Amino acid sequence: MTQQTTWLEQLRDAQRRGDTAAEGAALTTAIRIDRGNIAAILAMAELQRRLQDHRAAATFYRLALGTAANAGSVPMSLRAGLDRAEQFLTTSERAFTDHLFGQLRDAGIDARTATPRVAEALRILAGDQQIYLQQPSMFYFPGLAQRPFFDRADFEWVPTLEAATDTIRNELRALIDNASDRFGPYVTASPDRPPPNNPLLDKPDWGAAWLWKDGAVADGMELLCPGTLAALALAPQPIIPGRAPLALFSRLTPGTHIQPHYGMLNTRLICHLPLIVPDDCALRVGPETRNWREGELLIFDDSFEHEAWNRGNADRTILLFEIWRPDIDSSEREQLTRIFSAIDNYSEQ
Repeated sequence: MTQQTTWLEQLRDAQRRGDTAAEGAALTTAIRIDRGNIAAILAMAELQRRLQDHRAAATFYRLALGTAANAGSVPMSLRAGLDRAEQFLTTSERAFTDHLFGQLRDAGIDARTATPRVAEALRILAGDQQIYLQQPSMFYFPGLAQRPFFDRADFEWVPTLEAATDTIRNELRALIDNASDRFGPYVTASPDRPPPNNPLLDKPDWGAAWLWKDGAVADGMELLCPGTLAALALAPQPIIPGRAPLALFSRLTPGTHIQPHYGMLNTRLICHLPLIVPDDCALRVGPETRNWREGELLIFDDSFEHEAWNRGNADRTILLFEIWRPDIDSSEREQLTRIFSAIDNYSEQ
């Protein structure tokens, strides 16, 4: 007699006798022997459902669906049970959400009264929002606050920089009107590296006119954009030979969409000073989407998944630069500078 036959016979015998405890024991044994036994897992979910333990039933239904997904293919005989699992979970999750928010409303807590962090936690709990975390593609620094956007009011240098918006915009317009246009594709390939897998590769749709690049002022920009460079000097930009400061005018043409992606580091914040912004342009960082407002700085952590788009009818252009995160102290900044310099100086022997 096989183990499969044993647990099935024990299960059916217990069901004939109406002995739910014996049913549970037979199924528990079957699942412990073979954690991939989808039929036994579904049967345990159905048993818990009959016993009115809907939370336990949901746990086993999720396990069955996850096991089936990992298996790749399952017998047709299990399809109906898996469909029933999905239907049950959809219904129970809706019932849970209704119960939860009903209880909270009775306690005086709703979207208007909850703090932003509590409101976000509730959206995640209800399945209305996924969890976004820092995922830098090159270097991760631990212990930093998981904040997609930062409040510009927390940076004392911001008002002075924003006050220079007209000067910066005028220098930008002079660059645009100049016959020797400084804008080129932002996404480019190095001749000695594989090209990036980016639909905007070598396209002018996302254009860059560099002010600081690879830690040096771009050729001629000290004469063309002196006011912009003076404003940038107000910000706590990283100074790393060959790498930073980094600053540019970033232009998106109408219809351009920068696909979701992650930045290289979580040790910096990216700053956008909007200069020319048509309607229907926006930036999403993690779960939050914001519109650019001319002359009003946006500060965000680009190690979160982020994307941007211009669905308007004219170019959108901003001043883009990076700053140290305020929660990294001066000693750590010095050590990180040495780390990044060592990384950049490495070459194969």
